[in-house]
Amino acid sequence: MSFEKAAAYLKKLGLEDRIIVPETSSATVELAAAAIGVTPGEIAKTLSFLTKEGPVLVIAEGTARVDNRKFKDTFHIKAKMIPGDQVEDLVGHAPGGVCPFGIKENVPVFMDESLRKYEIVYPAAGDDHSAVKLTVEELEKVSGASGWVDVCK
Repeated sequence: MSFEKAAAYLKKLGLEDRIIVPETSSATVELAAAAIGVTPGEIAKTLSFLTKEGPVLVIAEGTARVDNRKFKDTFHIKAKMIPGDQVEDLVGHAPGGVCPFGIKENVPVFMDESLRKYEIVYPAAGDDHSAVKLTVEELEKVSGASGWVDVCK
């Protein structure tokens, strides 16, 4: 169901032809890079965190690691990933397919500065066997990003 939600969202924007459905799993950055044939850094991973206001998504380049100090300085709370068994309920997509497309209302999305070094990136498209090819500018627009943050090392 998550893939269908993400695909419908992308179709409304005229981007359904950018969806990639590899034969092998894309559940992790490494698997996605291998399945699509790109470097791990070109995978745009969507990280889900809990804040005082609720869930927040941060899209970062595939090899980036969250810097706890930067995260706390930005969101005023310690970085706490949403437990795997709660991600789908809070965000709308299960782990391995979390993306900023077709998510639950009122879940803010932020783009991490680590993405700026790439022209084209590949976020998931709702499940663990999907991706979508987008420029960073397109990703910012179609994700409805609330803005840019610098929360990775």
